[in-house]
Amino acid sequence: MPRAGLAPASVIAAGADLADEVGLAGLTMGLLAERVGVRTPSLYKHVDSLDTLRRGIAVQAKRELGAALARAAVGRSGGAALHAFAAAYRRWALDHPGRYAATVRAPAPGDEEDLLAGNETLQVLLDILTGFDRPDDTRIDDARMVRSALHGFTSLEGGGGFGMPQDVDRSYRHLVDVLVTALER
Repeated sequence: MPRAGLAPASVIAAGADLADEVGLAGLTMGLLAERVGVRTPSLYKHVDSLDTLRRGIAVQAKRELGAALARAAVGRSGGAALHAFAAAYRRWALDHPGRYAATVRAPAPGDEEDLLAGNETLQVLLDILTGFDRPDDTRIDDARMVRSALHGFTSLEGGGGFGMPQDVDRSYRHLVDVLVTALER
């Protein structure tokens, strides 16, 4: 019988917290079972596999990230909206490295819940991009450009890739300024 108070959602939430501590790649069912106070075989009554757990973390994380990005961008447009979006993106990714790693992969074909969670996050960026005078047929290209730049920077920063003495915050603002300039052309 499943442990009282333990449900798939609480297991996924605990897994997300643990992934932030040990990294998504370091997350195991054994570590999670220890965290939630059950034996590993008992954990499978709540989440049937590590893949299912990671998928659940991805859906949760995409929703959390999307909400943070939407809160940051609300009431802003153009470059101000993109700067607020980028700052929230960076802050969330660095504060939640395991969860952030789960957001990177596209949903499996047919996974409507994961697709919807990702699309909610994407829609925030697409809405910001409508504030720039760009052709509609470049909107996805522009979104990929912004996402790639922000992901690259935050991944390097989170991995300790910036050892030079220059201010990293300044470099990030510069990156976003360059993106805004490119989008305004």
